[in-house]
Amino acid sequence: ISGGEQGALNGPSIMPSGNETAYQKVKLYLENISARDSDGVPCCGYVGKEGSGHFVKMVHNGIEYVEMQLLAECYAILKRQGLTNEEIANVLESWKSDLESYLLGITIDILRKKEGDDYLLDKILDKAGNKGTGNWTTVAIADSGEPATMVPAALFARYLSYFKDRRMEMSALYSIKNEDVEISVSQLKDAYQFSRIINHYQGFSFIETFSVQNNWDVNLSEVARIWTEGCIIKSDLMKELVVILKSNSAIISDSRVINLLKSTYFSAREIAITCLKNHIHVPCILEAVNFFNGLQTAELPANLIQAQRDYFGAHTYQRVDDSINFHHTIW
Repeated sequence: ISGGEQGALNGPSIMPSGNETAYQKVKLYLENISARDSDGVPCCGYVGKEGSGHFVKMVHNGIEYVEMQLLAECYAILKRQGLTNEEIANVLESWKSDLESYLLGITIDILRKKEGDDYLLDKILDKAGNKGTGNWTTVAIADSGEPATMVPAALFARYLSYFKDRRMEMSALYSIKNEDVEISVSQLKDAYQFSRIINHYQGFSFIETFSVQNNWDVNLSEVARIWTEGCIIKSDLMKELVVILKSNSAIISDSRVINLLKSTYFSAREIAITCLKNHIHVPCILEAVNFFNGLQTAELPANLIQAQRDYFGAHTYQRVDDSINFHHTIW
């Protein structure tokens, strides 16, 4: 299940799996306690065999890690530009009409929360914890061979944050001067939107890959529908994905998504470049751009890697003019 405190109070998103006959016996009870989507249908549905429900929930949390990190990166960029917490909240508030999500909403609330005359957020130590699901997702990604790169980036950002003493020591040792950063809010909004699409693409693609590998037959559109209410990653984007995933499991091949990525890519790239030049730590925005750059590159330098592997380990390689057989060269 997913939904946190609000899910417990108002109905969670539920992702059951296992023996389908057994599920039918408890279906009514689970549906009665679950959240409802915009059509009043329970956000609960049979996911598939064996541990597919647990797996889908794990990936949900991986997507969640990235969504949280992306908002933290937007906060860091706006803070670096000198905006107050209230001003940052106002910027994020202006995004809600296009990019509504549960996490965006609570981030705005967090930014505005005060303890006396001071913002509570400014009193919270910058060491992020985790309960292990990001780690599980990252291990599963590596085991499956799926290039879902953003969850590991978000996970290691949390790990890096935990080394507060080391970061303070390095900051003092290197003392690189912070310069003024000029980034438009519209560009940042585009970068955030671009990165979220890549995150959701990677998440659903990973579920599909693992489903095929384990013969689970997971319905991606139904998973997205279950995630439209009652869970931490519910959003307007998720509602759009319900429709898109009915006809195209690779969401970035959908014509609407293609147009959106094309219109936001250059802003995301400029944000990534600006942050690199001004040493602002934005691993998930950077990874979204980097992954997209690789994904739409027809020819990658992996041919050199194959030659290197064959040179030192006789691992063989395939040829452009013979993609069936494997070859070895005495280099």
